[in-house]
Amino acid sequence: MTAGAPPEADAARLVGSRDAAGPASAYHRDAMRVAPTTLEKLAFGRVIDALADRASTPLGRDRARTVTPDMSDFAIEVACERTEEVLGGDDVPLGGVEDVRPLVQRVRDGHILDGREVLQIAYTMDAAGTVRRALARGGRPRLGELAARMASFDGPLRTVREQLDPNGEVRDDATPKLRDVRRRLQPLRGRIRDRLTQLLAQHAEHVQDPIITLRRDRYVIPIKASAQSRVPGIVMDVSDSGQTVFVEPASVVPMNNELTVLEIEDRDEVRRILIALGQRLAFDPDLEPTLDALSELDVAVASARLARDWSLVRAEIAEGAALRLPAARHPLVEGCVPNDVQLDDDGRVLVVTGPNAGGKTVLLKTVGLAVLMAHAGLFVAASRTRADGRPQRVGVPRVRAVLTDIGDEQSIEASLSTYAGHLTNLRRVVEEAAPDTLVLIDELGSGTDPDEGAALSQAILETVLARRAVAIVTTHLAPLKVFASRCEGVHNAAMRFDVDALQPTFELVVGQPGRSYALAIAKRIGLDEGLLERAAELLGPEGARLEFLLETLERQRESLQRELDEARAAADEARGDAEVLREQIARLREREEELLERAAEKADEMLKGTLQRATELRRTAATDPQARGQAIEALQALRKETRVLRRPPKEREATDTLQPGTLVRVESYGAEGPVVEVRGDVLVVQLGLLKVEVPRREAKRVRPREKASAGSRRDAPVAAVSQAVRELNVRGERVESALEAIRDFVHEAHAVKAPAVRILHGKGTGALRDAVRQYLKQERLVERFEDAVPYEGGHGVTVAYLRS
Repeated sequence: MTAGAPPEADAARLVGSRDAAGPASAYHRDAMRVAPTTLEKLAFGRVIDALADRASTPLGRDRARTVTPDMSDFAIEVACERTEEVLGGDDVPLGGVEDVRPLVQRVRDGHILDGREVLQIAYTMDAAGTVRRALARGGRPRLGELAARMASFDGPLRTVREQLDPNGEVRDDATPKLRDVRRRLQPLRGRIRDRLTQLLAQHAEHVQDPIITLRRDRYVIPIKASAQSRVPGIVMDVSDSGQTVFVEPASVVPMNNELTVLEIEDRDEVRRILIALGQRLAFDPDLEPTLDALSELDVAVASARLARDWSLVRAEIAEGAALRLPAARHPLVEGCVPNDVQLDDDGRVLVVTGPNAGGKTVLLKTVGLAVLMAHAGLFVAASRTRADGRPQRVGVPRVRAVLTDIGDEQSIEASLSTYAGHLTNLRRVVEEAAPDTLVLIDELGSGTDPDEGAALSQAILETVLARRAVAIVTTHLAPLKVFASRCEGVHNAAMRFDVDALQPTFELVVGQPGRSYALAIAKRIGLDEGLLERAAELLGPEGARLEFLLETLERQRESLQRELDEARAAADEARGDAEVLREQIARLREREEELLERAAEKADEMLKGTLQRATELRRTAATDPQARGQAIEALQALRKETRVLRRPPKEREATDTLQPGTLVRVESYGAEGPVVEVRGDVLVVQLGLLKVEVPRREAKRVRPREKASAGSRRDAPVAAVSQAVRELNVRGERVESALEAIRDFVHEAHAVKAPAVRILHGKGTGALRDAVRQYLKQERLVERFEDAVPYEGGHGVTVAYLRS
């Protein structure tokens, strides 16, 4: 941001105008203040260099080098959204865009550009039009805003194409005057050459070389110096040897004069054209906004390339102590071990301890650089995806200052010792610490007496905590470890160290203080046992106890971590098994749907065949009296088949155990009898003196009982007589399908001269019975109808008598 400029200017610069940006006050907070030394220590300049290296144009490289972490909230949001749109869309065509600002400035300073320089500006304008059209296709609103700030320059570019050729030369027909001048020039040159050719032939003995050349922009011929007087004319030049003079013959002088005048007119007109073209392009009011938008677009493209090359992600910026950097790493450190760093209102200060060269300083710089990059509208080196694939938040707090004390501040010139240099920085930290500041202190309390250093360091931490600043501090001092474990709002953390391998793992462990490992490392490399024992004695009971507690905590943590890893592995395995089961279930469902589809297709085919067969049988019954009986019987058989197929599977299973000899009751006849024969879903049952075929579902098993009395035998002839009456069972059917079946049944019975038919509709609610009787009233083939006698079904059966 420009010093002294209002904060709204930053947002307006990014989107073109304050109107386009919206009310800047809704997005802006006080700009971040970062000392140049802080930017240097956190290597922000190296990030900017990497950003500039990825720009496609000189305009973009210059703009990238101006990126600083002092952007407004709205400007940060716009920059990040542009980067996301570049990453998620087609490549942005920036070819042909050159830095024409020096050429434009030369024109504005009153200089004249040649044709090639004019073309360079024109080509950049044309490339801007190409970019504008590419971005205006939609789907990328932030880039579309940049496109809206670019002009197409159709008019100026058309003029350039009309007046300059691809090599930058002014065309002969650029203007009417130039066309006229050049139309006269070429024939005049031809006449001059023709005349000189004649003179060369005429004075051949005096000519040094038979050629026509130019001297002082005038056509001449080479004459021997000794024969100069033999060719009348003006000497325009002499050769170095003095043997040849270049003579403009007198007869050619008028034509050369005319040629000179025309060439001066040509030169002046070309100069006037180039001036006009240069000024039209350089003073075009849309040129500067277009170049500015192109440079911003190139920075967005470079930012996307940086994010892709370094695997960066967008970080949210929020008020408060919302620092969450999962799998954070330093983008400039090759092979950097990622660590999860998190601070919030419940834990605003993180005290990191551990051995030297364990990665504490790198951790500080990782967090500081991530905050700076986020406030500069760049993506950060972290991960938005957990190990199990689930998304996770990446965010940094909105801060107005980053206060650091990193590295050696010793200065001989300023008479500052190492510790004094640290104190200078720490004084600034204490003075400026606030809720919206990030404090990074490396090796707090070092460089002086440990006891005094620890006391002063704890006081500084208490002040930082009271000011509600967000802070990460590294130290080796044991009292600070104790302070962090007891103080609310402060968390301990440690950098792990592999004692067996004698090397750090660079892994951050939050929740426990770290050990220096000095004695453990000394023992591992074979230092004298007596010396180590003496060192332990000198450490004192309190120090030894602290080291022992830390060692115990570390072992417990490692044990818990192993158990946690095993539990996570088991959970992952269970999730994998569940996924396999889900896939198997999905395949079974697909198979089920496939089988149902095939069954439906087969049922449709069977139904179609049945309907065709029924149609043929009805036609036969209606047209062939001799075959009518057989056709009617075949139709009845088809109807029974259809009923059996339509019966629910459970009903069929309920009667599967019926076999010859089983005593059943047939409700439709109101009689009982033994099963004589089983024909699939049809039973042949002996009812009195007659054998009848009934559907299996209508036969209910009954217990065997004594033979019927004489009274019941007297009823047998009546039952027998009833079998001469044809019947149709429509119980449980819907009204529409039942009436359709009854209509076909009545017509078939009438066709075979049956006197009457029985329709079994059941009692139930009476709705089906009423519908059947309403139909029989309207059927012309029915003479009358009535309820069946009580022992043959009563109200559940209607007997219809047919007309003869």
